[in-house]
Amino acid sequence: MTGPADNVILRLEDVSKVYSGTIALKNASFDVRRGAVNVLVGENGAGKSTMMKIIAGVEKPTSGRILLDGQQVSFASSGDAVARGIGMVFQELNLFGNLSVAENIFATREVTNRLGKIDHAEQQRKAGAFLDRLQAGIRPDMMVEDLMIGQQQLVEIAKAVSLDARVLIMDEPTSALSAAEVEILFKVIADLKAEGVAIVYISHRLEELIRIGDYITVLRDGRITGQEEMRNVDTQWIVRQMIGSDAKDFAKADDHKPGAEVFRAEEISLPRATGGLAVDHVSLSVRAGEILGIYGLMGAGRSELFDCIMGRHAHSTGKIYLDGQQVRERDTTGRIRRGLALIPEDRQREGLVTILSVASNLTMSSLKKFARLFHIDGKAEREAVRGMVRELSIKVADPDNEVSSLSGGNQQKVVIGKALLTGPKVLLMDEPSRGIDVGAKADVFRTMRKLSREGLGILFATSDLDEVMALSDRIAVMSNGKLTGMFDRAEATEAAIVAASALGHGPSGKSEKKTHV
Repeated sequence: MTGPADNVILRLEDVSKVYSGTIALKNASFDVRRGAVNVLVGENGAGKSTMMKIIAGVEKPTSGRILLDGQQVSFASSGDAVARGIGMVFQELNLFGNLSVAENIFATREVTNRLGKIDHAEQQRKAGAFLDRLQAGIRPDMMVEDLMIGQQQLVEIAKAVSLDARVLIMDEPTSALSAAEVEILFKVIADLKAEGVAIVYISHRLEELIRIGDYITVLRDGRITGQEEMRNVDTQWIVRQMIGSDAKDFAKADDHKPGAEVFRAEEISLPRATGGLAVDHVSLSVRAGEILGIYGLMGAGRSELFDCIMGRHAHSTGKIYLDGQQVRERDTTGRIRRGLALIPEDRQREGLVTILSVASNLTMSSLKKFARLFHIDGKAEREAVRGMVRELSIKVADPDNEVSSLSGGNQQKVVIGKALLTGPKVLLMDEPSRGIDVGAKADVFRTMRKLSREGLGILFATSDLDEVMALSDRIAVMSNGKLTGMFDRAEATEAAIVAASALGHGPSGKSEKKTHV
């Protein structure tokens, strides 16, 4: 890869990392250039996170060396790396829900007055400036637990920007952001580049990498498979280096015919604490074997609709039917028992118990199936776990390993497996491809198609236009809590879907509020 050598601020030379006999990184060399976006890409499990943890001082390399400003360094801790000018935006949010936005931004490096006490007013003023730079629309005194996941992502970015780092690592920073928020982030990145900051940028959105990157390094199975200036590559080149082929479009709709209606929601509404409705009289239906995609940007009400369907909001209103019978259970457990299951958007906080094993996570929602009087049938449980690991191609050496040891894509498969073991009739999937690589997406999408062919009704919410167009049998569009469009796959166009997502009042297209298709 070309580029002036004197512009390299940080260099990894022949770095390897071994965990209990498993090689996570092997003889990897990586140059990070000043005033440039240095893209790092690869499938889940390729070694990206390991490399970033080494740069950020979280892990130490087994062999090889790190050069900073041409001098060999060894980071004793992440705090040591921060002190030397290296900051990181983590993919999995690293925030305290019970603290304010300002307190999160300045956690462990609080702003103090002359008496050594925390100056909350000054801390909020400074935090507000960082948030304004991101046009986040978030008050610094708001509690993080009250924010939506996309807003929390912006807080994580503001925290990293506030470090005034010379090297800033961004791991999937746009995974929960709307298109408008992505544009703002890219402007901030351009400003940081102009100030000479070196950006290390990780994302699975290949078109995004092409647009923003200056240099690209590709990892596969712990090894560097390609390094080049971004202007010399295209998406096919990236995919070929990642997985060894040009395959990119994994989501091909098939021609199977959906069956009878399996699920119907009527007039679902959810009041906001601040007034108005987060979900505004939404009605829709799904047939057995049908995939209904729900498209909308952040704040459209998709996740809130799923939460209402799962009984997570006791004050929501409306009716839900399964196989023509009204679901009267108001609690989540009762609705799971009736045949509803949810794959949540935030797998780390809502889909997994990260300190437990893969096996325990898979069966925690379906333990009743394995209960024999007062005991769990361990053999039956183990067989179910092995079957799900095999069916979903979960890459794990031993199901007794902690689920946190898996890559993001394999963690997502565990969340899906946990839902499937409950024996659902209808599966709700909220941003199922968020933060996973092209190969893991392929597995998830193939699983969705396979489940639909087996007669499962699927509702999946996404802000990715390509995904909703490729996977859905029908497409519903939401905006500002309302259902603003309903399209059959044959008639759906990107322009019509985007236009419907921009509406906030009244239906567009064949609205499900008027008729159940």
